[in-house]
Amino acid sequence: MSDRKRYSDEELQEFKELIQAKLDKAIKEYELLRANIVNDEGNGISDTSRSFNVLEESTSTLLKSESAHLAKRQLDFIQKLQAALVRIENKTYGVCRETGELIPKDRLRAVPHATLSIAAKQK
Repeated sequence: MSDRKRYSDEELQEFKELIQAKLDKAIKEYELLRANIVNDEGNGISDTSRSFNVLEESTSTLLKSESAHLAKRQLDFIQKLQAALVRIENKTYGVCRETGELIPKDRLRAVPHATLSIAAKQK
């Protein structure tokens, strides 16, 4: 790769904007998932048969469990994006933590929270 040790301030600003947009979207998705988990209002099934209520409650429990799993993954993603923003502020963003070389821009655009180059990840 190149002899450069870090991305320029202009390049870091470009990545910061990309990451901030992804972070804003991820937070909105997380909030939707969280709202789905804590929704206790139900769907107004009080006037339906008992057997249908049992099925409805089972489905609701399954959906909440799945939403909780997705929310956990989304929160992990948010934390990785926030860590990437810290690396931008420290001017260490885009530097492979294994090799010390710059991670290619294409990889960072696809996975903006990446801390390893493809070569280092494959090892």
